[in-house]
Amino acid sequence: MSRTTKNYSSQSHLKGVAVLLLALLAIAPLSGCGPEKGAETETLRVGLALYTQDDTFISTIVQDLERIAQEEELARDIKINLSVADGRSNQTTQLEQVDRLITWGCDVLCVNIVDRTAAAVLIDKAEEAGVPLIFFNRQPVAEDMERWDQLYYVGARAEEGGILQGQLVLKAWLSDRERLDKNGDGILQYVMLEGEPGHQDALLRTEYSIQVLSEAGVELEKLGSDTGNWKRGPAATKMGQWLEEFGDQIEAVIANNDDMALGAIDAYGQTDWELPLVVGVDATAPALQAVAEGTLYGTVLNDAEGIARAMLDLTLALSGVKDSGDTVELTGDHYVWLSYQKVTKENLADFQME
Repeated sequence: MSRTTKNYSSQSHLKGVAVLLLALLAIAPLSGCGPEKGAETETLRVGLALYTQDDTFISTIVQDLERIAQEEELARDIKINLSVADGRSNQTTQLEQVDRLITWGCDVLCVNIVDRTAAAVLIDKAEEAGVPLIFFNRQPVAEDMERWDQLYYVGARAEEGGILQGQLVLKAWLSDRERLDKNGDGILQYVMLEGEPGHQDALLRTEYSIQVLSEAGVELEKLGSDTGNWKRGPAATKMGQWLEEFGDQIEAVIANNDDMALGAIDAYGQTDWELPLVVGVDATAPALQAVAEGTLYGTVLNDAEGIARAMLDLTLALSGVKDSGDTVELTGDHYVWLSYQKVTKENLADFQME
């Protein structure tokens, strides 16, 4: 995959104090759970607990992690065993899976938590077992991240994704307003497809995308807003209901992720209505194809490959596999922040698969 992405370890805009992971490890070394040392190779066990594996973006992270792990195995002459558990959007199920991963003898746990309010329970389990814990893509509250010195979070700032998505809509509105303003009233009539209720990414992407437009002086009218739970099918159903209610009044569809944006496009495909401006977040492969086809105006790259790379770098360092020259840059002792990037037809070639 050829993507123009900013390296997570060299982002100049990040605030806070960045520290080197290996310096941190000198203070808080692993106890008990280290890679198996055999006669020929070392084996590193990594537990990967997902909120659900049928999420397109999450499955992309898993694929990237598997590929990068294979590359590291060859480069370092080690064995990396990844054990993937699908929580199926059930927190109780995920907690049971984490128990099994700990019993299995994982050296590091990587968790895409179902319910961020349950993080404390999961953290206590990891701390009791002495297994470092890396959360990714779903960020626990700051207070929970301070509960233990071997907790980490890898991901992007949700508000940044919302800001960039708002900028996509703003650019389209200012450059092609005559076409987009179907009724000529100078007001952008839109619907919002939100992710999971209460999820911080859904809340912040929604808030900041609209804030950008409001602060730029765009007059807005929200025709509808509802959850699509990050999924294509439910988003298509909801969009179909809005089309029955509002028809050609809808001038923009703002979706918290690509799967829901594609669901909205699917719904339009079942009608004679002209497709309005549609934007998403994630830059998944199907979304990039939709941008190429012109059905999706734009998306915002949520760097799946960067998340996978950062998690594996952390895992290798925490397990003592990396040598003293390998470092991972942290913010505030616990965070690895990645950057979002806008994707439209203009720069699509930088993000598409080779």
